[in-house]
Amino acid sequence: MDDLGDHDIVVLCVLKGGYQFCVDLVDRIKALSRNSNRTIPMRVNFIRLKSYLNDQSTADLHIVGAEDLSFLAGKAVVDTGKTMEKLLKHVEAFQPKLIKVAGLLVKRVPHNAACLPDCMYLTNPFYELMNVGFEIPDRFVVGYALDYNEYFRDLDHICVISEKGKMKYKIEKEGVQKEADVIQQKA
Repeated sequence: MDDLGDHDIVVLCVLKGGYQFCVDLVDRIKALSRNSNRTIPMRVNFIRLKSYLNDQSTADLHIVGAEDLSFLAGKAVVDTGKTMEKLLKHVEAFQPKLIKVAGLLVKRVPHNAACLPDCMYLTNPFYELMNVGFEIPDRFVVGYALDYNEYFRDLDHICVISEKGKMKYKIEKEGVQKEADVIQQKA
């Protein structure tokens, strides 16, 4: 709590995959605040990012929403770091006093040493170092709100999706799955 200084916190929950982690993170911050000498004013905002098709990160990042002062960005998985980098550039436009990033999982990606938590953002002193729960191998994981093409968010645990599972829920082109869902609902 001391490392937050006198800042109010705006927790920026990165939807959709980060919602469960964000809920648990906010609950923990509230518990720490209750047990400290001072309370930390906290608000929660939401932003939706979409940067995946199947298990591949795409070059496109779609951002929906985001405004406020001081941010604690809660994201469930950081793998290539490209999405987080683009998100933080977007957040900078709001001139927050401080940005801290909390990631539940950080993938060990061979071509991404610059995005590992121990050296992330060292080029910009504006950022605090990232808080990381676990470092994991470069495998596609689902559960605990993490999805594969909108499936598996409801799992209470995190697991690696098998190749068979990827093939079963694969989307050939964006929009094709939506058409299939509409047909299935009519049946």
